[in-house]
Amino acid sequence: MSAIKALNPKAEIARAQAALAVNISAARGLQDVLRTNLGPKGTMKMLVSGAGDIKLTKDGNVLLHEMQIQHPTASLIAKVATAQDDMTGDGTTSNVLIIGELLKQADLYISEGLHPRIVTEGFEAAKDKALEILEQVKITKEMDRETLINVARTSLRTKVHKELADVLTEAVVDAVLAVRKPNEPIDLFMVEIMEMKHKTETDTNLVRGLVLDHGARHPDMKKRVEDAYILTCNISLEYEKTEVNSGFFYKSADEREKFVQAERKFIEDRVNKIIALKRKVCGESNKGFVVINQKGVDPLSLDAFAKEGIVALRRAKRRNMERLTLACGGIAMNSVEDLTPECLGHAGLVYEHTLGEEKFTFVEQCDNPRSVTLLLKGPNKHTLTQIKDAVRDGLRAVKNAIEDGCVVAGAGAFEVAVADGLIKHKANVKGRAQLGVQAFADALLIIPKVLAQNSGYDPQETLVKIQTEYSESGQLVGVNLNTGEPMLAGEAGVWDNYNVKKQLLHSR
Repeated sequence: MSAIKALNPKAEIARAQAALAVNISAARGLQDVLRTNLGPKGTMKMLVSGAGDIKLTKDGNVLLHEMQIQHPTASLIAKVATAQDDMTGDGTTSNVLIIGELLKQADLYISEGLHPRIVTEGFEAAKDKALEILEQVKITKEMDRETLINVARTSLRTKVHKELADVLTEAVVDAVLAVRKPNEPIDLFMVEIMEMKHKTETDTNLVRGLVLDHGARHPDMKKRVEDAYILTCNISLEYEKTEVNSGFFYKSADEREKFVQAERKFIEDRVNKIIALKRKVCGESNKGFVVINQKGVDPLSLDAFAKEGIVALRRAKRRNMERLTLACGGIAMNSVEDLTPECLGHAGLVYEHTLGEEKFTFVEQCDNPRSVTLLLKGPNKHTLTQIKDAVRDGLRAVKNAIEDGCVVAGAGAFEVAVADGLIKHKANVKGRAQLGVQAFADALLIIPKVLAQNSGYDPQETLVKIQTEYSESGQLVGVNLNTGEPMLAGEAGVWDNYNVKKQLLHSR
């Protein structure tokens, strides 16, 4: 009796060779889309959503997230690449290119009758050897500011144009160095990223303090305060309804008035304690006093603060309360009972900046800020989104370099070195699995080839020059994208993250 097919009769069925061909063509299709993104000379992609929103990007991760991929194998490759970005913050485009090329190389051997199982054994052997070579070629060095700038620049130039990348590089490195604490993991959440639709993208800068996206709520409060004490608090300075349903009954208007005064006195006592602290620390001097409160401040309390020359901001975001104490010092207070001068922070300058209908409050010139703000500027929304994606990757690149304590030569130098090492190692692998090692070595060379191709040079000629130079000198040689000639990647300051390369090899 013939086998019964209990499948959806309309389903497309692909077996053996046909299934393999479909999978390989899916991987190559994804590779073709991302191929032109690679490197500083890669081209931008414009994504248009169904609603007409525009997204300009060169970041492989953003592209893969935004593209609607139907094919299951292509979708799987996209997930591997985006997982790479979640882990390390970079290397998505390289990942897709290498996976596509591995399948392409494997296809050459499989079409000649080699079993896929043997190819994958070769891949496994090659991966283990590649990880060994990575340990040999990584360069352990002191992560000073100059090295970190080189790492950040290498990452950022592949995301945005050169002029903007150079502006962002220093801002990103200084931001990470500011929030870094010795012998503690780096918390990138302490770097606030604030967007302003204003001026041009190259006006993006690092504020050594905090930028809040709201202003004071009273017209008489000062717009600019110098040499200011900062009180960070989470205290309700407005009348609140009780949490349980309750009612008050009174017989006369006098009794009602007493109720109202008692409620008001409850808030006024809190306000007066803050005013008393201000008088104590400021005295007759011209020093400013700023209250930043996470809860509300009612109009009467605002008026009392304004008469005392206190600038009060209400309903600050919770995440900013933590950052404020790190940027300005002091302690975030939850009660007015234990207010002391020691709980106050300090900022050299607090001012309000109005942009259209939006208000921003800048807290700057802090003594030793442990939290900083990257103020992104750009003429339109898609430019700001592009800068934000790039900055996130740049921050991760600097963090990775500090935590790894080592770097790897970029510009395709690492891939050329690994390919050369694998060819030499091939003889140690038994049987036909050698062909899998050969395929893995050839697949890695897609990176220098595409870098050269995207810069307008002949990929084969450039690759041969680099391989010859590497075999003669033994030094890590990459592609000079301005001339198409070999260059010493380390001397040119082109450094990649060690853990990005490690993750790349592990995700095969």
